[in-house]
Amino acid sequence: MTPSNAATYQSGACTPESLRALAGYLELALDEGKSVVLMRIGTQVRNVYVGDPSGALEDLTDSGVVDAFMADEILRLTSLGINRITADGQQYRFVRSVRYIADRQAVVFTPT
Repeated sequence: MTPSNAATYQSGACTPESLRALAGYLELALDEGKSVVLMRIGTQVRNVYVGDPSGALEDLTDSGVVDAFMADEILRLTSLGINRITADGQQYRFVRSVRYIADRQAVVFTPT
């Protein structure tokens, strides 16, 4: 894909808290050479894991939770495929995909 095909979120204004949270998890994933996995665990929160999404759920590192509203906003501000966001002046490039882990749908953010 060319850069023009990538979803890009940049704003001269304040970075939304949801993208700040995603950026923090992307930093963890970059440090470990892994992906960020967002998975629904109830109606109010989404669990966040860092690891290799092709493995078992038990192999992922539980990295926290985000509330459902924030998770929904992350999904609204990103799209499937290549994405670029700028969060507080730092640029991130990642691929967003969907897969099933332990019979649950998960959204995967893989830094590139």
